[in-house]
Parts: sequence; C-alpha cells; structure tokens
Amino acid sequence: MTDRSILDRAAQDILQANDRGGYTVPNGQVYPFQWNWDSAFTALGFATFDRDRAWTEIETLFSAQWDDGFMAHIVFWRDDEGYFPGPGVWGTNKKIATSGITQPPVAASVVRWLYESAVTEDEKARAAALYPKLAAWHDWFEDVRDPDNKGLVVSVHPWESGRDNSPEWDEPAAAVDISGVEPYVRRDTSHLDASMRPTKLDYDRYLAMVQYGRDCGWDHKKIATEGPFRVVDVSMTMILIRANRDLLALAEALGHDADAEKLRARIANAEKGVAWLWNDEVGAYCSRDMITGKSSGMITSASFLGFYAGVVSTSQRSLLIGHLERIGRKISYMVPSLDPDHKEFDPIRYWRGPCWAVVNFLVATGLANEGLNDWAERVRLDTGALIEKTGFYEAFCPVTGRGTGGGDFTWTAAMWLHWAGRTGADQAQ
Repeated sequence: MTDRSILDRAAQDILQANDRGGYTVPNGQVYPFQWNWDSAFTALGFATFDRDRAWTEIETLFSAQWDDGFMAHIVFWRDDEGYFPGPGVWGTNKKIATSGITQPPVAASVVRWLYESAVTEDEKARAAALYPKLAAWHDWFEDVRDPDNKGLVVSVHPWESGRDNSPEWDEPAAAVDISGVEPYVRRDTSHLDASMRPTKLDYDRYLAMVQYGRDCGWDHKKIATEGPFRVVDVSMTMILIRANRDLLALAEALGHDADAEKLRARIANAEKGVAWLWNDEVGAYCSRDMITGKSSGMITSASFLGFYAGVVSTSQRSLLIGHLERIGRKISYMVPSLDPDHKEFDPIRYWRGPCWAVVNFLVATGLANEGLNDWAERVRLDTGALIEKTGFYEAFCPVTGRGTGGGDFTWTAAMWLHWAGRTGADQAQ
C-alpha cells in the first residue's frame, strides 16, 4: 500500500467511527452531536466511497429545520452530559432539540456538487427534495440576517461564524454584559489543552449571548436588530454569496424559474453591498461591527473568501495576492486563521492562528475559480502535508505543523478524501 492509500483508509475509518447512524459527529470526545457546516463538508468525504451515506448526512441535518427555514448550528440527537452548553442551556423548546444560532451556509454548495456529480437518477431526486429546504434557509438569511438589505450577513454570536474566538470578535464582544452569566462548568478543557482553546472570558461572553437569545424566546429578528453582539461577518457573507450562486444553479437545473430570478437579484445586491466590508487601510475584506460601524481591520483567512464568493475586483485581487505572498513567507503552512504579523497571532489557539482544512478548501476553491492555480495548489499541498505529517487534527499550527484541537477529526478526514489527498490526475476528473 502507498502512503496515500493508508491515509485514505484511515480517513474513511474516521468517518465511519464518527458515524452515529444518519449523522456524523465532528469528534467523539469533544463534539458529540451533529454540527451544521461540519456535516456539509463531511458529505463530500463520504461521497468518495459511499454516495448514499453522503446524501443521508445532509438529509438528516435538514430534518431538524425549523418551520421558518432556520437551520441551527447544532442538532442534539441524543443526550450527552460531556458537552456544554447542551440543549437545556439553549432552551429552544423544539421537538428535535437544537441550538438557537446558525452557521455558515455551505450546504447548498455541497448539494450542487453532489447533484452535478450524481451517478443515478435517485441522487438527482434527492437533490430536488432538498432544494426547497435549502431555499427556505437562504430566504431566512435574507429576511432575518440582512436588516439593511445590503446582501450581507449579520452574525449574532461568535460561534455562528465557525471562527469562534477570532480576534475579529474581541472588541464587539467586549461590550457584552457578562454580569448575569449563570454558573457553568466547561467540558472542552477536560478533553483538550486549555492553551489551544478560547479563554474563560470568551466563554463568559458566549454564554451571555446564549442567555440573551433564550430570554427573548429565540426571536431571531429581535436578536439581529437589538442583540448585544451584531457583526457583519466576512466568512458568513462570502459563503452565502457563493451558496446563492450554487443554489441558483440548482434552481435553473430543477426548473425553479421564479426562484432563479429572485436569486439573481439577491446576488447582484450582495455584489454591491459587500464593498462595505472592504477596508482600504489594510487592503482586505474585514468583518464590521454592526453596532458601532467599526471595521475589525484584521486580515484573517476569511479575508481571502472574496475569491470564493466571486466578488474580488482587479485592484483588490492584487492587494489580496500581495497579502498571500507576505503571509506565505512568514509561516510554513497556509492559510493561518490570522495574519502572523498581527499582535494577537497565536499559532496554536483555535481561530487566532491555526490552519483549518475546511477553510483552506474554500479559499483554494476560490483561488482556482479565479485562475490563480499556483496559489490554489500551494494551499492544497500545504493542507495535505499537514495531514501527512501530523494526522487528522481539528486544526494545525501554521509554523510547526503541530496538530491542535481534537484528533481523528471528521471534517479534516473528509477534506483529505475530497480534496487535499487527491493527485493532479484526480483533480482533472
């Protein structure tokens, strides 16, 4: 067996070991439930060896969709006292227990890929059945999370972005009142090195935001217009723009003409509105505090998702490539979650420095779409090298390649199978 085939088998074993029957947990010890965007990426991994199981992953996720189209970031299919905060803390009071916040909407992009690579008519029928659920979620984003009608996404909790403790959230979160936070016991630091995790102050703020949402009955429109944390997030916005493009392709293929027209208008609006996130001083896309109007001024891995969204102008392209070149000289592996020249850069603490395979995949996809193939390949090869060197960790130190966070991580294994572990010949197929 070649080294690659050994890793392929190991990655498949991780997906199967973390399978809980219809859904996959990110990591059995740390994250024992179904996570929204994790499942979308996981489906791409399953599709390399079990197409049926790939579709089931997405179908199971959307079986927990709320009546208004909202898709939660966690679905609590079974009790597990080893995780905090659990369903009792969230208090969403749904028949299928979920959290009360959402996550980056990558599902439509994954369903489009599954549909266009479908090998049977049954697969296409499954895409058709999922389409109205995807459309309802995207409608929810427009109706609830874009109060200024700019085509942007207001994130109401750092966990929504997927980039939980990014320094982009430090200043907006500092204004959150934590005086009423109920006593709690964290579970994550009993499984993982605390130096790699968010701090207690971060967690106090996270819990204060959860309590606010619970206290207002998870009235999402109120939370998006009056909540204590409201940030227009670069990653959520760029991923939704791309997801709307992919949902449009599905609408056209499946004959949803009225939806297609609506989506074209939505995309055009976002292409104009996203200029609000461009920071001329740093020459990059940065998240912006909706309450104060202040840009974070930070270059993160999310700053390069403009390529993925297809919104980068010629002048912006040159500046972003310049940042990639500078960052690439500073570290050993691309793409760190924070600019290594920033004072808050920490190469092993969660989203304050480490590389993440899933974000690398999105960034590289965008770079390839824009014809920046050398950069796309650099990111793919670096991701593969990290996995080969260290294993299937949650994230990786961009300086040493050391694994950080949980091991045997589902989405990292999925990214190896779908993308990072593929050869040039595979990619041409």
